[in-house]
Amino acid sequence: MVYFDVIIIGGGASGLMCAITAGQRGRRVLLVDSSNKVGKKILMSGGGRCNFANLYIESNNFISANPHFCISALNSYTQWDFIGSVVNHQIPYHERKHGQLFCDNSAKDILGMLLLECERSGVKIMTSCIVEKITALEREQKAEVSFELETSLQRLSCDSLVVATGGLSIPTMGSTAFGYQVAEQFSMNVLPRRAGLVPFTFSDHFKRISERLSGLALEVELSNGAVSFHENILFTHRGLSGPAVLQLSNYWQPGSPVWVNLLPNIELQGWLLQQKVAQPKALLRTVLSTQLAKNLVNELQSLFWPEYHEKLMADLPDKVLLSIADSLHNWQLKPSGTEGYRTAEVTLGGVDTAGLSSKTMESKTQSSLYFIGEVVDVTGHLGGFNFQWAWSSGFAAGQYV
Repeated sequence: MVYFDVIIIGGGASGLMCAITAGQRGRRVLLVDSSNKVGKKILMSGGGRCNFANLYIESNNFISANPHFCISALNSYTQWDFIGSVVNHQIPYHERKHGQLFCDNSAKDILGMLLLECERSGVKIMTSCIVEKITALEREQKAEVSFELETSLQRLSCDSLVVATGGLSIPTMGSTAFGYQVAEQFSMNVLPRRAGLVPFTFSDHFKRISERLSGLALEVELSNGAVSFHENILFTHRGLSGPAVLQLSNYWQPGSPVWVNLLPNIELQGWLLQQKVAQPKALLRTVLSTQLAKNLVNELQSLFWPEYHEKLMADLPDKVLLSIADSLHNWQLKPSGTEGYRTAEVTLGGVDTAGLSSKTMESKTQSSLYFIGEVVDVTGHLGGFNFQWAWSSGFAAGQYV
């Protein structure tokens, strides 16, 4: 049996950050991952450019049964701390809209930085290693060892054990429910999980519309009546994707409608009445095609003003124009579901934060057992927030393991 001070299960963003932090404190650290290499989700994130942080981190960018839980970790290791590391490693990056930070070159730069820091901190990494059984030693048996692990490669023991196994999203990357099973083994509550940051699917008439418009992107305001996002949507063969859809999916409940404001930057009722005066001999679809893609306008015409499609603007009653404007500002759609974990960027729910210390991420039911990253019931918005939770929660635990 091989002993380490700290064993971290999971070689993603939070696991690597925790390993670095603990290693820098002089702890003997082993990071194990069931995959053939660590950091796979880092490499694929941000279209291969890794949206590694956001300039504007607030606790209200995160979803949790306890919305205050994330504050301590986010304050202990901020976006400026991670940006400082990126600058120190001379990794070129740029800001996109909403404060999103991306690598200029490749996500490989971020993973390379983390692996170099692991090496400098003496962290040992073991890949293709499946943890098969975890045993916590009773206190009377305990010398300096808290846990024994049986793995597919060898038997291991450690004083502190960190679970950084991620969620259920993108199973092709090797995600499993293992972390939740460990929590339940040690009498911790696990909240219901579902796919987050995920496209909507449709089974009604809108599915055919989305198929015909597949590939079209436009800026809208998308709402569920309580929360709204002003961002792009993308029509796909299965329904709707794009940043606004991914964001709203975190707040959507099955069976609920969503509303699309197709022209959020225009007060459409007044504008259409003005156009009636300015372009009396134009068709409504011609007028709207100055603001929206022509193929989209044709679909909207079939939905909202089929009986007026050949009427000139001058011949359209004001009441009809006002009704059409209202429909375009409040287009109600009813998703049949989402694309699920197959394409979800995150998993909502997970290990109940009520069972964890917000300062150290240590379990309240089992000493020296820690949970960090996506396996915990903290989910960030799109735009670098989930990476920030990984860095912050990993750092928080790394200071105490």
